[in-house]
Amino acid sequence: MLISRARRFYERTATLRDNLAAGGAFAMATVALALLARLLFPGAIGGFPFLAFIPPILVTSFVCGWRAGLIAAVLGALARWYFYVPATSAVFEGPSNPSLFNLWLYTFAVIVILTLVGVMHLAFRDFSLSERAREILNAKLEMRVLERTEALEAANQRLRDEAASRAAAEAQIRQMQKMEAVGLLTGGIAHDFNNMLAIVVGSLDIAKRHLMGDREKAERFIANAMEGAQRGAQLTARLLAFSRQQPLDPRPLDTNALIRDMSDLLTRSIGESIRLETVLAPDLWATFSDASQLENAVINLCVNSRDAMPEGGRLTLETANVTLDDAYAAANMDAKPGDFVMIAVADSGSGMAPEVIARAFDPFFTTKDTGKGTGLGLSQVYGFVRQSEGHVSIESRLGVGTTIRIFLPRYRGLLPPVAVASRDVPASRNNPELVLVVEDEERVRSMSVEALRSLGYSVIAADGPEHALGLVESGIAPHLLFTDVVMPGMSGRVLAERVKAKLPDIKVLFTTGYSRAAALEDGTLDRRMALLSKPFTIEQLATKIRNALDTPA
Repeated sequence: MLISRARRFYERTATLRDNLAAGGAFAMATVALALLARLLFPGAIGGFPFLAFIPPILVTSFVCGWRAGLIAAVLGALARWYFYVPATSAVFEGPSNPSLFNLWLYTFAVIVILTLVGVMHLAFRDFSLSERAREILNAKLEMRVLERTEALEAANQRLRDEAASRAAAEAQIRQMQKMEAVGLLTGGIAHDFNNMLAIVVGSLDIAKRHLMGDREKAERFIANAMEGAQRGAQLTARLLAFSRQQPLDPRPLDTNALIRDMSDLLTRSIGESIRLETVLAPDLWATFSDASQLENAVINLCVNSRDAMPEGGRLTLETANVTLDDAYAAANMDAKPGDFVMIAVADSGSGMAPEVIARAFDPFFTTKDTGKGTGLGLSQVYGFVRQSEGHVSIESRLGVGTTIRIFLPRYRGLLPPVAVASRDVPASRNNPELVLVVEDEERVRSMSVEALRSLGYSVIAADGPEHALGLVESGIAPHLLFTDVVMPGMSGRVLAERVKAKLPDIKVLFTTGYSRAAALEDGTLDRRMALLSKPFTIEQLATKIRNALDTPA
């Protein structure tokens, strides 16, 4: 504490040390005060003759520097000789030459004082210099930090600009790829639909010409038209599968049992030159999936493998319980961590190049010759798996073969008992059950009514929700409501709820040209509600109507 105060005092009196005249005046003042005290109080300040001038020398040298302290020492010696004051003690008088002895003693004391004060000044000055050096170094360091920070900010800004430029370029590339994919998709759709419409239009035109004359030929071309329309419906279903909006009917499923039941069909599909092997995991987990769509996916993959082995080979179907971790999910964009049932289709065929693998799931992309493939098989598999909240991967090497793995989420509930096959027998001609058909499109309504009557049902038709509610209010009590989902003024679901308020036991079957996923997302349907997607055949209508009527409330 004392040293820090002395250092601060030293720093404040720096101007006096730099000015010799001011230091000399200060020395004269302190010596004069000491002489006055010696003259006024000779008894109090006795002993050593120069004792009164030691404090002025000490103070002056500390405040004004060693040069001013030396001046104070000389002035003190002169004042001592000029204003002689005898010492009160003989101890300080030398035995032979008392005045000379006192002078030497005084000189020694002055030298000691000036030396000590000088050393102290040097220490304070070095300390001040070191502090100043630290301040300078700190200032330089701050400047360097500031410069470095500005350089880093500039570099960071350049990186951001480069990242933005790269992102813009990647977005442009993605847009170009998207437009190319859209062009390929629309071109493929237009080509296939034009072919199907040509079959439908041409066959109906020919059938119309021969309807009255050659009935057999007319029926043959009507059958051609029906086949073309069904191919169009299949194409639409595949496109909905790729877009992940096809109507699915997921149920708890034993995948091993499904593959075992498909063995004969797969053997016939791939031919005798290819050896089919199945490796089914024991204690395989259940999955929650649409059995028919999963069958279609497996058949599509097996047919692709068959085409990759024109001279024969080995096709392996494998199932396994698989747990995907976070690392796998991070490395595969479409994957999620969790427990999955894995279905692998591996072949020993020609394999695929990396650029082919990158586009394998694109719709209408195919490496097969013209007329030998639509390019929708793998895209349908991809869409079905993604819609089922699963993941699909491809591993392939040229000349070695290809393995495609499907991962479907594990179902943790119990498998239900094996259900009896759905009834698909048309109703009896004398069936007394009444069906209320609600459809705002006149031609579709007329076709539905005629189809149901041909199946033996009693039918009453309404051209909209309000008309249907009026019929119910008038006392008509149908057994089943067959209604479109999307209609002007009121949705099919709201209509069904209002009809059920009047007729609690009525059964309901919805129909729509939209996908089930779109109807669910729109909020017009619930997953438990029965749905028949347009277009539909009379057989499909008969099965859905019968199932809806036979389902307990």
